[in-house]
Amino acid sequence: MESVAPVRQRLQVFAALAALYFIWGSTYLAMRFAIEGFPPLMMAGIRFVVAGGLFVAFLRLRGMRLPNFEQWRSAASTGGLLLLGGNGAVAVAEQWIGSGVAALSIATVPLWTVLFARLWGQRSSRREWLGILLGFSGVGLLAFGGNMRASPLGAMLLLFAAASWSFGSVWSKRLPMPPGLMSSAAQMLAGGVLLMGASLLFGEHMVAVPSAKAATALVYLIVFGSFVAFTSYQFLLHNVRPALATSYAYVNPVVALLFGWTFAGEHVGGVEWLAMAVITGAVVMVVIGKAN
Repeated sequence: MESVAPVRQRLQVFAALAALYFIWGSTYLAMRFAIEGFPPLMMAGIRFVVAGGLFVAFLRLRGMRLPNFEQWRSAASTGGLLLLGGNGAVAVAEQWIGSGVAALSIATVPLWTVLFARLWGQRSSRREWLGILLGFSGVGLLAFGGNMRASPLGAMLLLFAAASWSFGSVWSKRLPMPPGLMSSAAQMLAGGVLLMGASLLFGEHMVAVPSAKAATALVYLIVFGSFVAFTSYQFLLHNVRPALATSYAYVNPVVALLFGWTFAGEHVGGVEWLAMAVITGAVVMVVIGKAN
């Protein structure tokens, strides 16, 4: 009979993947709604400062120690790459590019992750490589049918976001991070502070009182996009292969396109549906791949 611990861990992995696939897929539309009332970098900064600050306070009340200086420095380094370079760039790009098309660009994350992981000597199986290449082909199809060509700056920001997020994900496993959930909390807080600094640097400011829709979207991003999904992502980074931890990037475009089409009237044509089929096949290939 199988022991309880492996079964419990598999259930935790399944729950974490489900959170990333569906919650993070919906956050692209939530970000689009939120930036209707908040400047993009300020919106992302508020999101992660609030989520990270509350999470750090909660863990401290539960008896966990605050990170030391070296751990805070590591959290700031990876939080900057993941949240300022990754999430912040996506928020800025969504001023010009639809939420579904923005999500599809992040499907390059597994490819970048494999490339960066090889810098530290980590190998990937042939099946994983084939799945990544298939997923990248799906991204190409979606880009052909989307509106990325209408905004070169937005497209460049999304490419940068994927590379920054991937490098931060790989590097975080090799830095002296805070233990347990404090790692996620510290990265969110540090990344949020960096986002607020960038917002000030670029001269962002509020021009009107945010609408109820924008405020609700921001609350959703704080609770689900940050507390639930980001913590799930950190758990996966430290418990499964990088290709599996980042496989959400293939599913998120599917979810984001469906949410954008249903709730925001974003166009989804035949090319997008074909690309979603290709991407889904790539996810299956990456998930079942085994490292040599």
